[in-house]
Amino acid sequence: MQTPSFYFSRICNALKLAALVCLFLGTSPTWLHAQKSLSNELRAASEQFLATLSSEQKALANLPFDSEWRYDWNYTPRQRKGLPLKQMNEVQRKAAMHLMKAALSNQGVAKAEAIIGLEYVLREVEKRPENDTYRDPENYAFAVFGTPDAQQPWGFSVEGHHLSLHFTVVDNKVEFLPSFFGSNPGIVLPGYVQEGKQVLKEEADIAFRLLGSFDEQQLKKIVLSEKAPNDMLTTNTRKVSLEKREGLSFGEMTSAQQKLFQELLTVYLNKYHVTLKNQELARLRQADMNKIYFAWMGDREPNRGAGRGHYFRVHGPTFLIEYDNTQNGANHVHSVVRDLTNDWGEDLLKAHYEAAHKK
Repeated sequence: MQTPSFYFSRICNALKLAALVCLFLGTSPTWLHAQKSLSNELRAASEQFLATLSSEQKALANLPFDSEWRYDWNYTPRQRKGLPLKQMNEVQRKAAMHLMKAALSNQGVAKAEAIIGLEYVLREVEKRPENDTYRDPENYAFAVFGTPDAQQPWGFSVEGHHLSLHFTVVDNKVEFLPSFFGSNPGIVLPGYVQEGKQVLKEEADIAFRLLGSFDEQQLKKIVLSEKAPNDMLTTNTRKVSLEKREGLSFGEMTSAQQKLFQELLTVYLNKYHVTLKNQELARLRQADMNKIYFAWMGDREPNRGAGRGHYFRVHGPTFLIEYDNTQNGANHVHSVVRDLTNDWGEDLLKAHYEAAHKK
């Protein structure tokens, strides 16, 4: 028979969890203030950016909120929607980068800027001229969708090779998925500028540490294939879908493994503004961490460009992370974070339009 203190402890823990969920899902005045503060900051940064543009530039940079271009995203070199850095003067570039920085953390900004900087490395690796437009650090485009407004939905994106960021603002709440960070080279090999640079090092290191912590019985569930796919399974689809969750669930892990798993989640979410990070962590806890799975395919050692690729994913009821390093001799990383129900702020938009319809 359990003692009264045991039940009291269980009740207290449940109340703490409920308080945490309330805090981060919008019913707490503190959390409402944090959401509103961030949305105000993003709105001001967007307005500042748009105010620097000519009418011709604004026609490229400011698109209707209901435009299909809002859902058009890719992580390959191509012409981008929006206004690219190459068509901006220094004042405009500073305003554009300020908008991106307002939505990310310091870690996220550093990774985004490092990804842009790898275009210089690719020019050298591929022996391209300095003014090459295929590997182009100036082909990163900014687009604002709709009018930045506290009453109406709006959003913005930052897109270029291996960087695709999307933010939707509805009723002073901000959503930040889908979100893609990639890296080519995954690690800059000896003999090239920025030698040893590894933009997504933390993500890979923690994932390998987590993989190394599992015993053989656990690995039988986790390792789905000895060969990794040649890209993320969901690629750049508008609506993400994977039929079933596979691998080992959070609830089947030891406490030490769960700690590593949560560390991996935190590394991914640390790229974004602290308000967005805490918002997503609270959602994951509310949805039941025990239903989130970790799966692996491919090589189990970090060969760092030795030619054998690897892939992992974190897959929950509402949340998906994919990481693939197989291309270019397993030295080319693609990684994405998706919301299975609320990419592009779909849940927020539905609630907003339903509320407007009832008025």
